[in-house]
Amino acid sequence: MTGKMIPEIFGSMVFNDKVMQERLPNEVYLRIKECREENKALDTESAKIVATVLKEWAIEKGATHFTHWFQPMTGVTAEKHDSFIEPSNDGDVILKLSEKSLVSGETDASSFPSGGIRSTFEARGYTAWDPTSYAFVKDGSLYIPTAFCSYGGQSLDKKTPLLRSIQYIEKQAKRILKLFGNQNVNKVTPTVGAEQEYFLIDKSVYEKRLDLINSGRTLFGARPPKGQELEDHYYGAIKARVLDFMKELDEELWKLGVLSKTRHNEVAPSQHELAPIYIASNLASDQNQITMELMKSIAGKHGLVCLLHEKPFANVNGSGKHNNWSLSTDTGKNLLDPGETPEQNAQFLLVLCAVISAVDEHQDLLRISVSSAGNDHRLGGDEAPPAIISIYLGDELMGILEAIEEDRNYSRRAKCEVEIGVKGLPKLSKDSTDRNRTSPFAFTGNKFEFRMVGSSFNIACPNYILNTIVGAKFEEFADRLENSKDFNKDLNALIKETIKKHKRILFNGNNYSKEWEKEAKKRGLLNLKTTVEALPYYVKEENIEFFEKHKILSKEEMYSRYEILLENYSSIINIEAHTAVDMAKREILPSVLEYEKLLAEEMKDKKAEFPEAECKVEREMLIKISTLVDKLYDQIKVLEESLTKTKKKTALERGRYFERVVLKNMNDLRTTADELESMVGKKYWAFPTYEEILYSVKY
Repeated sequence: MTGKMIPEIFGSMVFNDKVMQERLPNEVYLRIKECREENKALDTESAKIVATVLKEWAIEKGATHFTHWFQPMTGVTAEKHDSFIEPSNDGDVILKLSEKSLVSGETDASSFPSGGIRSTFEARGYTAWDPTSYAFVKDGSLYIPTAFCSYGGQSLDKKTPLLRSIQYIEKQAKRILKLFGNQNVNKVTPTVGAEQEYFLIDKSVYEKRLDLINSGRTLFGARPPKGQELEDHYYGAIKARVLDFMKELDEELWKLGVLSKTRHNEVAPSQHELAPIYIASNLASDQNQITMELMKSIAGKHGLVCLLHEKPFANVNGSGKHNNWSLSTDTGKNLLDPGETPEQNAQFLLVLCAVISAVDEHQDLLRISVSSAGNDHRLGGDEAPPAIISIYLGDELMGILEAIEEDRNYSRRAKCEVEIGVKGLPKLSKDSTDRNRTSPFAFTGNKFEFRMVGSSFNIACPNYILNTIVGAKFEEFADRLENSKDFNKDLNALIKETIKKHKRILFNGNNYSKEWEKEAKKRGLLNLKTTVEALPYYVKEENIEFFEKHKILSKEEMYSRYEILLENYSSIINIEAHTAVDMAKREILPSVLEYEKLLAEEMKDKKAEFPEAECKVEREMLIKISTLVDKLYDQIKVLEESLTKTKKKTALERGRYFERVVLKNMNDLRTTADELESMVGKKYWAFPTYEEILYSVKY
């Protein structure tokens, strides 16, 4: 494909605004546009017309089926495909998509996670068309983005709370803007760009690793002689086979309207990244799900496997999904753009203070939004932020806030240039702030980058929490300032008060250091290192009241999510533990015993031929391996025994048991197995090693 073809294929498989404007009657197009932009329901007659036109367009694109595409609490998407065919009176068939089939669907909700909201005998669930996200054609089917709820109307998906939060923050943001005279703003949209990290490995080595197949991460694996120490993979030349995958991925994403912008090698061997241009958060969330699905399917076509687990390999960088979040108006303004003189931009400073105070007051909710068994392995590593939430603003904004707090004028530094020392090279203007890659929540010029999100996550969750907590601060600030008799005085007082009260969350230093951990504790910041530590905060009374007050989640929906997340955590570790036992008993032990037998026979033959030989090497290796084999066998039995005791009264007790007992036993078993791997001849080891996996894509 050539560059000239990109504009032709971009969005070609999407029923987007351009297509709707061309194909729908003008009055219907205006109604659906109103529905998208003003959150109004579409009338029945218009929906009938949209359904007919949508069906005709989809058939032209090769579709034979349609599906309501939704995002249950499984963490992946779900779909049930129905053909367009309907019987006709003459015994033939016609192709039809009714208004009812477009707008709503019915599915069996009992088989999806509900956290107790629904019982198996209460099976009915509904999908509802989300007109704010575009329908698209993929693999011969028309995909209609939908929300998913129970028979009683409770949310059973990731999308619904996001949609609620978008409406909420828009309403409150417009109140803030009106305080500053922005009467012409009709819409404020949270925007997101989700940078996606992933690993690509050869399918042949993947198929020989039961742990990768069952859990997406390696449960055993000694450190390879060469890992990422030289950092030569980062931004290095992309291998031809990987580049072919990236080219096809870009092309398919562009057809589906995904603004795939950047591709490059990441730090770890076999690790890569895709970054899109940021767009409206609901659409960004849907498109990220599409991206992950296409990564997996397209990788298979190239004899590769795409790993989206947060930590597929120990002692090697894990994968995140940097969530770049901002707020944009329909008049083209970014509310987090500080302008040339941020110290004089009162609107920006108030929005900034709203974010700072929201993050400080709701550290627990942000931490929960990135909690999972997989991400627990990644957070706090050298490639990922720690579990402590803090905000990086850079020197300039920190200086401005300090000056406001201390009632003094801010002395702006003159803009300077980067001195390279080579004549003929262009002069580079130095940015006002550096980047802090260790910060969980960093301001990066005109947006906040939430770097704690895991690579496999559905970004709807962190974004509905971000939207809600910031929207609540907007509401609080607007309530305080709307009836002010001296607006400027009260505004300045509010900004200063907010800085003083919430400055503990601001930190520009090294988030990896032990000193910061001690300092954060002094400041009273939370350090919830694991998912099991974090999740109980989700159902604290004040958090339930908070979400109910702003109509994002009900108490029932929150407890549902709490139970689902805890059960998911335990289920993942349970699968991993049983896989570890299976691999240790049926693969590692036999291969080590075979090698041990080989050494013993070698020593016996050597003694027979050379009676005076001491066989020191063989004897020491045999003793060491034999000792480790005994230890491994005992640890297998300990892990097996711990797995018989996982039934607990509550989901929290079960999660704690898996975290504190089962996971520890797994790690003990791994340590011994990895030591054995370093002693057994490579050709005798049970499965591909890290070196073989990480460097499996050779060209």
